[in-house]
Amino acid sequence: MTLAFDVAVRAEAELGEGATWDPATGRLLWIDILGARVHTYDPATGRRTVRRTEQHVGAVKPRAGGGLVLNLRDGVGLIDPDDTFRWLHREPVAGRRGNDAAVAPDGSLLAGTMRYDEALGGGTLTRVTGDGAATVLLDDVTVSNGTGWSPDGRLMYYIDTPTRRVDVFDAGEDGTIGGRRPLAEIEEGAGFPDGLTVDADGCVWVALWDGGAVRRYTPDGELDRVIELPVPRVTCCAFGGPGLTDLYITTARVGLTAPHPLAGSLLVVPGAGKGVAQPAFAG
Repeated sequence: MTLAFDVAVRAEAELGEGATWDPATGRLLWIDILGARVHTYDPATGRRTVRRTEQHVGAVKPRAGGGLVLNLRDGVGLIDPDDTFRWLHREPVAGRRGNDAAVAPDGSLLAGTMRYDEALGGGTLTRVTGDGAATVLLDDVTVSNGTGWSPDGRLMYYIDTPTRRVDVFDAGEDGTIGGRRPLAEIEEGAGFPDGLTVDADGCVWVALWDGGAVRRYTPDGELDRVIELPVPRVTCCAFGGPGLTDLYITTARVGLTAPHPLAGSLLVVPGAGKGVAQPAFAG
């Protein structure tokens, strides 16, 4: 199957990331981590917005009652429906920042961190609930990245980028995870796994940093589909649009001496598959 991409938003994001569909507004949310910006894109009208954040922002997700939750340098913050900002869980650590995050089936936020120097084991994966309570799930992470769940919520997929693996955990209804094991490993020379999303068939789509592609793995870990892209630094993917059939892909240009003209843009592959509706943050 050959899947062609379109350009949804031509941009020059330093580190475009975190594609997330917000069904309540019919918009695609995404961020530029190092540019400290939150972007929205409405595919029905083409309307775009850009909001600057006071800190580097690793992820943005919609909230159940309106507004947004942000994974920032110093912790997790909220933008209320009236557009005011407040901290939910503030935990500044020198040299560390928030990175990718995902909303679990129970409405909690799994917020990843990493050190700016990417020191081994310098990051974490923390579960933050709507009342601000925080529980560290993983405390020996280097670059906490893609996180997602099987359609039935019983499995959690996770990427710590330098391991070159997509791992799978058993996910408990109480927010616990266990039984970590590898689902798939990215071979040398094919790039590094970054963001991920899970489709309605339970297959895992993985963006490849320095791999110029998005791959789809079956629940058994078999590679069954590859979308080749002209931009090497592919960072995240998420299904969106009214039927959750369009695959949105974020890209980056940071560190490239001669970036491709589309590096840092938001791309889309129409009709790539069928996504699963994602929960909003319950806080």
